Amino acid sequence: MFTKICSALSRLCMWLGIAGLMLLIAAVSWQVFGRYVLNNTPTWAESLSLLLVLYVTMFGVAVGVRDSGHIGLESLLVLAPEWLRTKMEFLIHALILLFGAAMAYGCASLAESVWDYRLPTLGVSEGWKYVPAILAGSLIVLFSIEHLIALAQGREVQPN
Repeated sequence: MFTKICSALSRLCMWLGIAGLMLLIAAVSWQVFGRYVLNNTPTWAESLSLLLVLYVTMFGVAVGVRDSGHIGLESLLVLAPEWLRTKMEFLIHALILLFGAAMAYGCASLAESVWDYRLPTLGVSEGWKYVPAILAGSLIVLFSIEHLIALAQGREVQPN
């Protein structure tokens, strides 16, 4: 059941990333069109593009952790004996879990500290820049737990 939930969340992140990329392309295209055709650069387009890059990247990072697409010292794992390989995989996923927790916590603190400030070109809170890292950090913790459970059961997490 837990794996199905994680799989569904991962798939949702992929779809949100795709939607974000499409919005990003539209915003940048509108910015270029406004600058070179209308001779009137829309100031909101650049800010929106930067915000969308954060969301797309963070959703991609979370999916990469679930699908084991992160850098996991694969060359050392291949050379290690089986008894050591499993321990190293536990360590890697535990460290990734700690990183995700630290990222979520730190970005939540940052979001809270700047929530009253506004992005002038978008009119939204400055804290929205940190929300994707909070979400990604939380998902990284969840997906790392999934990997640790799978390792303890002697199986691998199947990517989407």
